[in-house]
Amino acid sequence: AFGNNGSFLYSAFYTFSNFDAISFFNELGLETKVERGNRVFPKSDEANEVVTALVKFVKAKKVKIRLEARVKQVLVENKSAAGVQLFSGEKIYSNHVILAVGGASYPGTGSTGDGYDMAKTLGHEIIPIKPALIPLVTKEDWVKELQGLALKNVELEIIGQKTKLFGEMLFTHFGISGPIVLTLSNQVQELLERNKQPIAMAIDLKPALTEEKLDLRLQRDFEKYQRKQLGNSLGELLPKALIPVILKLAKLEESKFVHQVTKEERRSLVTTLKSLPLTITSTRPLSEAIVTAGGVSVKEINPRTMESKLIKGLYLAGELIDIDGITGGFNLQAAFSTGFIAGMTAGQETAGKRG
Repeated sequence: AFGNNGSFLYSAFYTFSNFDAISFFNELGLETKVERGNRVFPKSDEANEVVTALVKFVKAKKVKIRLEARVKQVLVENKSAAGVQLFSGEKIYSNHVILAVGGASYPGTGSTGDGYDMAKTLGHEIIPIKPALIPLVTKEDWVKELQGLALKNVELEIIGQKTKLFGEMLFTHFGISGPIVLTLSNQVQELLERNKQPIAMAIDLKPALTEEKLDLRLQRDFEKYQRKQLGNSLGELLPKALIPVILKLAKLEESKFVHQVTKEERRSLVTTLKSLPLTITSTRPLSEAIVTAGGVSVKEINPRTMESKLIKGLYLAGELIDIDGITGGFNLQAAFSTGFIAGMTAGQETAGKRG
């Protein structure tokens, strides 16, 4: 799920697995549920309950939370972490610093990308950042007409790449989004950068049916609704909002009566349903990406502890590191696991020195 850098996470996932994360939140009183694709959510569907649980945990551990205290730089003495300096000028001294400030996606959450500059200043290599799991912008105007329409159990294909993905997607005012779109977006982005031209994609609205079986299904529906107009005959097959779009692309008139549809016209409808064409012109900006690809090179971080190989006592965790995975909770788990192992290691070292 994490591509070439996935092996970097072996120790972190072994130490704090997805099952450990679920147990952790459950023990804090946060009930969870498992939905399609084994994705885990709060039972209440309220994301703020996750925040509440985490704050409850750190307060119980007597952790001091400093708000409105933006860090300017990590202090280093003799190649070891010595604390941090705030923009206010205040210096906070510590033998251990965990840099876990997120990527450059969703800056409204406070994740502004400033961690990359902090790490770079300390000598770390930064793999160029770019959006990952990002919605796609389409050329077709008809997509805007379907804004807000979600499709389930469809198949999305990158034409010419033999890449297909089955699942859910969503039409937006600019193009397409949703789980299968986000998962394919990294590959689409690479193709856009490499080919310097739009990328052709297609949606199979009925992947469970071959063209022959879909044609038979249409014949049955047309027999049932032979006295109706085409626009009123496809309600059992398609969402209402999608019907006029499909008929237009298949070059069929909504007002045409079903019993007047020719075999060739029915075949055109089948082709459109099995391969609804889309042209991808670009991705949405980095600020709208689910995660940020790129970041601090994993070669400069100890995967067993998340400690920097350049600065003793400095730990890096989460999206700041050059790791990004597919949609479905993988990136959150990477953040939880790397954060846990960094905190555990730093805590043990601190306890050891006190002892």
